[in-house]
Amino acid sequence: MKVMIEKKCDEIKQFLIDKNIAYGNSALEPINIFSKNTAVEQLAVRMDDKINRLKKGSEYLGDDTIKDLTGYLVLYMIAKDIETEIKRI
Repeated sequence: MKVMIEKKCDEIKQFLIDKNIAYGNSALEPINIFSKNTAVEQLAVRMDDKINRLKKGSEYLGDDTIKDLTGYLVLYMIAKDIETEIKRI
């Protein structure tokens, strides 16, 4: 089981690194053109959207909603850590 957990976590890690290269750091540093919400709030909206897709059973072809949701949860934790650190300063 340990090896399976490590393999899946490594897969998510690489997925997030690849998406960060492709999209830049848009999840944690949004450009805020239309939405003025914080990164934490914007990630929460993205997670709501993914959960809604799971609930309705409506995925786009080629999407992996579970992997996307897992990635957003990791980014959400990072965003909360950054937010907490900024409040300490």
